[in-house]
Amino acid sequence: MAESGRKLRSQAWFARQDKMGFYYRSWLKNRGFPQDQFDGRPVIGICNTWSELTPCNSHFRVLAEHVRYGVLDAGGFPLEFPVMSLGETMLRPTAMLYRNLASMDVEESIRANPLDGVVLLMGCDKTTPALLMGASSVDIPTIGVSGGPMLRGIHCGKPIGSGTNVISMSEQLRAGQITLEEFHEAEADMHRSHGHCMTMGTASTMACMVEALGVGMPGNAAIPAVDARRNLLAREAGRRIVELVDTDTKLSQILTREAFENAIRTNAAIGGSTNAVVHLIAIARRVGVELSLDDWDRLGRNLHCLVDLMPSGRYLMEDFFEAGGLPVVLRELAKHGLLHENALTVNGRTLAENNRDAQCWKPDVIRTLDDPFKRDSGIAVLRGNLAPDGAIIKPSAASPHLMRHTGRAVVFESIEDLHARINDDALDIDENSVMVLKYCGPKGYPGMAEVGNMPLPPKLLKRGITDIVRISDARMSGTAYGTVVLHTAPESAAGGPLALVQNGDMITLDVAERRLELHVDDAELAKRRAAWTPPPEPMERGYVKLYVDHVLQANDGADLDFLVGRSGAKVPRDNH
Repeated sequence: MAESGRKLRSQAWFARQDKMGFYYRSWLKNRGFPQDQFDGRPVIGICNTWSELTPCNSHFRVLAEHVRYGVLDAGGFPLEFPVMSLGETMLRPTAMLYRNLASMDVEESIRANPLDGVVLLMGCDKTTPALLMGASSVDIPTIGVSGGPMLRGIHCGKPIGSGTNVISMSEQLRAGQITLEEFHEAEADMHRSHGHCMTMGTASTMACMVEALGVGMPGNAAIPAVDARRNLLAREAGRRIVELVDTDTKLSQILTREAFENAIRTNAAIGGSTNAVVHLIAIARRVGVELSLDDWDRLGRNLHCLVDLMPSGRYLMEDFFEAGGLPVVLRELAKHGLLHENALTVNGRTLAENNRDAQCWKPDVIRTLDDPFKRDSGIAVLRGNLAPDGAIIKPSAASPHLMRHTGRAVVFESIEDLHARINDDALDIDENSVMVLKYCGPKGYPGMAEVGNMPLPPKLLKRGITDIVRISDARMSGTAYGTVVLHTAPESAAGGPLALVQNGDMITLDVAERRLELHVDDAELAKRRAAWTPPPEPMERGYVKLYVDHVLQANDGADLDFLVGRSGAKVPRDNH
């Protein structure tokens, strides 16, 4: 129950003894709520991204019920509400286009309703950052509950991982190494339970970020979706959110600068998704913390990957959970002084207190910093005349022999151009080439789709070549792998240097030196720029136009410019 003497936000609705108070209470009473339900109980919103069009979140009706039980256990008043659900596997042109729209839905739904605290249910890639961004801008007590990963995929007696083996098996199909029937059989074998991707893709990465940031309960990151302990965690979150309301512990007290630094280092240690870069920058700036690419490079440099999971390694999230999960990683980082141990978490304890007693049960899955899975694997930020505002690469997923490479550019002017020419055996490309894809950034796609890990030409796959350097202003799936340079900023659609690259130009990638250089002199670049014309806008109305007109570049989190910052929980006007 709420502290005596402290007025709850919801009481601005329910404590009124006038016409509007009648409205607010009466319409809810049609569900059988008694009068004393409105007399000072904390009202807890359960923000649900359930949708049949979002398969990763298809079990959220059950998860929401367990949150509801927890809220009732603690004397709160739970009210569930839906928001836009972003299914990475279904939405076109890309779920990332709608991340900011969903964040607006979350923000306005929380602010406009009589809520004292909120539990966010998120799973599929963009639902996590969208919900955290929206809640951060309102800044009331908040807990994040992730839906959990699927069980490991099993195909022909061997583990297969969502996304990662989709990519590898599609390459095998294109190379003629497997049949279409085998391809179809693997589809059913890969996804055999509720939950999000069981590789260390963006969904699992962001679930880890929720726990590392302190916004989720301990253990949030890795409990499988169909494990009863996931439901127990949801119930505990429901109980705990009532206590956070009682102590008036706002989200901004959890999402501090120290929390984001902890998350960046954790991302390096788990071999996390490159998508975490744009998402964490966007979340941080919503809550008023200035986070930049330089922070990612400074904090992640020289950090090792401890977790042997696909796409960087062999195992899957179920193995990670059985090995001890994220608490083991956090304990190892803390042991070496790499975490802000006093960072507050939503269960009321510090990050160090939550993870001090964690034990590793499978040392082949979670390694130590003294004997890491891969060394120096934090997200690397590249700069140079091809990326003045930065580009990124994930070293743990790249080929070591390509980390310092100079090659001839093979340019694709659009994603359609790539699809039209990539399977042509006449394409002038070899293993030393550098594939360049333009106009796939925030404005250019629009939405910055996960197309940066371009498929290799069958002519190279048939020769056994599985990786070459690829550069774009796009993103890639967290389940993907390869020597892939992403998020090149400014993007080509905004007039960035990537737009000026031509076939045959020489490009140097040097990850150790954090360098990305186009070997074309300034005079020639100026000549090309004078001849360049921006692409036409993709749409003249609606949300897409709003997005293209206002989206920031990748290095600034790809948020909409007018959404940066927080407005707080105050409703602008009473409705009398």
